[in-house]
Amino acid sequence: MSLLIEEPGLFSTLQDLGRNGFMRIGVPPSGALDPLALRAANAVLGQDQAEAALEMCRLGITAVVEAESLRFALTGAEAPASLNGRPIAFWRSHLARRGQRLAIGRIAGGAAYLAVQGGFAVPAVMGSLSTYARAGIGGFHGRRLAAGDRLPLRLPEALPGPDFALPHPVPAERGRPLRVILGPQEEMFTDAAIRCFLTEPWTVTRDADRIGLRLAGPRLAHAGAAEIVSDANTTGCIQVPGDGQPIVLLPDRQSVGGYPKIATVITADLHRLGQAVPGSVLRFEAVAPEQAEAALWLLERAAAETFAARRPV
Repeated sequence: MSLLIEEPGLFSTLQDLGRNGFMRIGVPPSGALDPLALRAANAVLGQDQAEAALEMCRLGITAVVEAESLRFALTGAEAPASLNGRPIAFWRSHLARRGQRLAIGRIAGGAAYLAVQGGFAVPAVMGSLSTYARAGIGGFHGRRLAAGDRLPLRLPEALPGPDFALPHPVPAERGRPLRVILGPQEEMFTDAAIRCFLTEPWTVTRDADRIGLRLAGPRLAHAGAAEIVSDANTTGCIQVPGDGQPIVLLPDRQSVGGYPKIATVITADLHRLGQAVPGSVLRFEAVAPEQAEAALWLLERAAAETFAARRPV
């Protein structure tokens, strides 16, 4: 019982909410670029929100069901999707039968997610199913999907019951600037550079992947050296190398780095980073730690309310 991959898309991998606790040995967390969308896909199916799902970047997959039946859900950046040629919607579950073909086209954003009822039957590595392709860790043989792969399923057939839908995606405040806490090395930048960082637009360049987003905009001037003794990186921290162009780090980033960090995107906005693509324009807004905590509380409340409102269809 499996999902046969006919067309793998551009960069499709299994991801969950990350592999935490191993940065001390150089292993980043990996995990979903948009953890909120992954959680929503599992919530539609009524299962653990941390269950691994298939993350598809820029272009979706074509796959054939090799089980008696399969219930699945699609969330994240939307894309044209069909089951045996019949259009299907995101933010709800669908029932597929053996031999039916699921096709997902070009994704209108950074990442879309395909969760399956019961999850994928692949072994955990360091407590996670997330793929860290650079080191061949986790997921399906430690790599992105390829044509001919058979993703094993835990359930031989779908559980009885109706399909469900969410009333709407979780409110994500996508129109506002990304909120950041300045630092931890903001003193290594001129006051003018910090003002520029917080007032000017930044364009995501083509040099963007699961490791990070290189941005293009005005040059940010360092107050002194453009390097530091390497210290810990976190998802969402924003490094500025000697060329003055920021790099926003994502889940597959290196565990340490030697460029000063001007700011860090708050946890409540990390899912928005996961939907940025080349050409996206980002703006940043500085907030206090107390505001970051309040923002995360509000996001979690909105998510809980949305997930609890799923309804049968």
